[in-house]
Amino acid sequence: MERSAQNKGTIEVRDAHRFDAARLEAWLKAEVEGYRGPLRVEQFKGGQSNPTYKLITPGRSYVLRRKPPGKLLPGAHAVDREYRVISALGAQGFPVARAYGLCLDEAVIGTPFYVMEMVEGRIFWEADFPEVPTQERPAYFDAMNSAIARLHGIDPETAGLGDYGKPGNYFERQIGRWSKQYLADAEAGRVPAMDRLVEWLPRNIPQGEEEARVIHGDFRCDNMIFHPTAPKVLAVLDWELSTLGHPLADFTYHLMVWRMPAGVSTGLAGLDLDALNIPSEADYIAAYCRRTGRDGIADIDFYMAFNMFRLAAIVHGIKGRLVRGTASSAHAGQMAASLEPLAERAWEQAERAGA
Repeated sequence: MERSAQNKGTIEVRDAHRFDAARLEAWLKAEVEGYRGPLRVEQFKGGQSNPTYKLITPGRSYVLRRKPPGKLLPGAHAVDREYRVISALGAQGFPVARAYGLCLDEAVIGTPFYVMEMVEGRIFWEADFPEVPTQERPAYFDAMNSAIARLHGIDPETAGLGDYGKPGNYFERQIGRWSKQYLADAEAGRVPAMDRLVEWLPRNIPQGEEEARVIHGDFRCDNMIFHPTAPKVLAVLDWELSTLGHPLADFTYHLMVWRMPAGVSTGLAGLDLDALNIPSEADYIAAYCRRTGRDGIADIDFYMAFNMFRLAAIVHGIKGRLVRGTASSAHAGQMAASLEPLAERAWEQAERAGA
């Protein structure tokens, strides 16, 4: 329950993330239909990348996501992309928070931001769903499985997202992107396992049919809001890493928790899944394949190595922001400490794939 305690709820806005609430309220009055003040602003404890705030008014609450202040890596923290994708997916009936408005004018609060609906429900920060009664857990896992399969079933062209990412060569481009970001952030230092992965991954990309679907990029239980009492996903959150890409990259990222120990990240590895009434990795894969019409997932160890490398590169970026004093979360130090174990875990997957 440690991650839940660290991330659940709100706090007073951190000094590094303060802004002029009066300017924000003036924008809300002009741009958000039905807005009525006065406004009180709190900051959510969770969120490693884009600072996220709760906007409280007498009649309702909203959520604001902003680009963090300070020196940023090129292309990162694109809140305008988040706003676009949740607006488009919401129109397709996919469970996301309703988007109310996007502001690219840095004069308002210092960086671009968007405002969305505050969805009331439950967020589970631990992969084994300890708050859920044992007999009910399979239904919650099935709800996640159904949600990601549903996302991958949406036609990007139909949703107006046909140009949301580059078509083809997804793994090559992603490996190149995260390798470049890892190598460019000298302040965060180098990690031997990451250096090996930078060399190994591009030479071992599986050959096969290219697929392009909207992918979330960080599909985890703690990026979903569940119904207050039922195993139903009301909204998928945190679309910062979304793009057009291979759906199996997205699904196997979500699947990583079965191979991740709790000491590296929230994971299921080493737990007694039968006793916890949690589906096995094989059963969870089978459910996704059944929903998406697949016979199975070949090259899964490569996909796991790729996704753990990508996650380690993200954590490397958090470490860099920590060094520069721009980290969004008070627990960035703990995340940064997981970098080397996570990179080693990624290399273990590469070895399973033949490295």
